[in-house]
Amino acid sequence: MQPRSAAAAGRDFPCTSRTTCYIEISEDGTVSHGIDSGTYERARSGKSSLYAVWPGEWSSHLFVIDDLDEYARAHGIIHDQGRTGLAEHEHLVRWKLSPDETKPNASYVEIELELGCGCAIEDLRTFANQMRTQWGWDIATSSGWSSGTQAGHNTTYFLRIRRKSLS
Repeated sequence: MQPRSAAAAGRDFPCTSRTTCYIEISEDGTVSHGIDSGTYERARSGKSSLYAVWPGEWSSHLFVIDDLDEYARAHGIIHDQGRTGLAEHEHLVRWKLSPDETKPNASYVEIELELGCGCAIEDLRTFANQMRTQWGWDIATSSGWSSGTQAGHNTTYFLRIRRKSLS
């Protein structure tokens, strides 16, 4: 069986699905798994090949990752403003503790946040990484988040953040 092309699958290929397992096979035949910039660099330099197993309904499918830049953009190894909605700059942030917060002394609290720089949060993990670097914030990425827009206002994002990291 030959692996299918992930690039040929296009946007239908679930690059970031939790059920997609990435497998790296090095020149010497060593097999490893996971997602990181080292995997991307080794595959780009030809020192390894990268594959993905995507479980289907009745069987799993094997894909060769033949568009390494798309893989890197999907996993945040290469910044993709179109995918994340976020420019690589210091964001103009306005925030306040949510009035709906019922436990203001808890480890994580809900905040209401607006971006005054024209960015839009399309990828929470990327935004959390940027805010950790820029402000030292620890934004929860494992729980849900939401947003809403009122006429004449910027989009308001509702995020969970470690209270001690707020400044």
